[in-house]
Amino acid sequence: MSIPNTTAALEVPKANSRGRVIVASLIGTTIEFYDFYVYATAAVLVFPALFFPNADPTTQLLSSFAIFGVAFVARPLGSILFGHFGDKVGRKGTLVASLLTMGIATFLIGCLPTALVPGWVFWAPALLVVMRFTQGLALGGEWSGAALLATENAPAGKRAIWGTFPQMGAPIGFILANGVFLILSFTLTTAQFAAWGWRLPFLLSAVMVIIGLWVRLKLVETPAFQKVIDQGEVSKLPVSRVFKTSWRQLILGTFVMLATYVVFYLMTTFTLSYGTAPATLEAAKAKAAAAGKTMTQDAINSFVAGLGYTRNEFLIMLIVGVVFFGIFTLVSGPLAEKYGRRKMLLGVTAAIIVFGFTFVPLFGAGTVGVMALLIIGFTLMGLTFGPMGALLPELFPTNVRYTGSAVSYNLASVLGAAVAPFVAVALWQAAGGSTVLVGLYLSAMGVLTLIALLVMKETRDLEYVSNVS
Repeated sequence: MSIPNTTAALEVPKANSRGRVIVASLIGTTIEFYDFYVYATAAVLVFPALFFPNADPTTQLLSSFAIFGVAFVARPLGSILFGHFGDKVGRKGTLVASLLTMGIATFLIGCLPTALVPGWVFWAPALLVVMRFTQGLALGGEWSGAALLATENAPAGKRAIWGTFPQMGAPIGFILANGVFLILSFTLTTAQFAAWGWRLPFLLSAVMVIIGLWVRLKLVETPAFQKVIDQGEVSKLPVSRVFKTSWRQLILGTFVMLATYVVFYLMTTFTLSYGTAPATLEAAKAKAAAAGKTMTQDAINSFVAGLGYTRNEFLIMLIVGVVFFGIFTLVSGPLAEKYGRRKMLLGVTAAIIVFGFTFVPLFGAGTVGVMALLIIGFTLMGLTFGPMGALLPELFPTNVRYTGSAVSYNLASVLGAAVAPFVAVALWQAAGGSTVLVGLYLSAMGVLTLIALLVMKETRDLEYVSNVS
């Protein structure tokens, strides 16, 4: 009669179930992107007037976008900070810390006084910069950790599919953030929204952060990083090691991600600015008068036409477009497994380059054309963004994977996302209201990504668990 080896049974390591991985990676990035998009939406809708009340409308918008870009400057620093701990201490604790950091910063934005309050003309924008910088630090570490949580727990041959779990947080977070703003705009007057209603989306983020923390605290370490610990291969200085051993992958990863960032922030932040800008000078004067202001001569001289949609109309159009973003993010996973990451992304990037030449004809074709542009743009966004959850981590050895994928992802955010809204507005202004230069800018960024993809090798079949640098 044999006796069961109960000791061995007790020593079987715990594992994260598929459901727990999905929820933990998805809810974290959903919260992070919700917080990020809440700011992006407010940066267009209310922050220009609330934090820069003494400037003309164009300067207000550019100033608001400049603070929007501060977070992208902070993101590479966040990738180094959280990447260090993610590769040295572990994925779980680092993910909890990044989520908590983002949640606190976002909640505090909802508590800030505005520049309209006497004595806060300087301090209100300055504190907004600090909070925005903190948001960037947090997001710099969040995405990479969530991607590793998904892909380092994925079964063989399923990494690209599981890698889409955290990617879905982007469209879901966008819909939640803008849905909240939409509900508030329907239920509050313009005066109420400007006075206090804009604060509610920031304050409500605290509820989701609590839920996200509860889910993530129940995780166990990923098998890949646990093996690094067991083998004594934990890197003492991950950032130094990744730049020494994987500098080529850092460069390739940054440029592979570049077009993804540019197309997304053009389709969201820029199109919202362009779509809701007055279509005529008379409409701009009427809008200023409705707000109790008179356009200055400088504002009149610098006026360029937009599409003239109301804020609510265009937000609804954006939300419809983002639904396609979500759908094709999920579709991209199986495609990247079947055809390989590189081959699939080469085709999608070529389509993005062509898409850049359609900005003028589609924007000039009325509501149908604008809606078509949003749907096509967000479809391409889903197809290019989805595989990144697997591709960027696959470029790096396990013991520097958190740092390497985070640095590449966030350097791309500086080159692509940080400047995209600012550059797009400047090009729109320079072209006298035409979007032709904006489209060419997108195509040019697509060419850089195409070159990076041509240089890199396929990563689908690379060993993923025990490789170290």
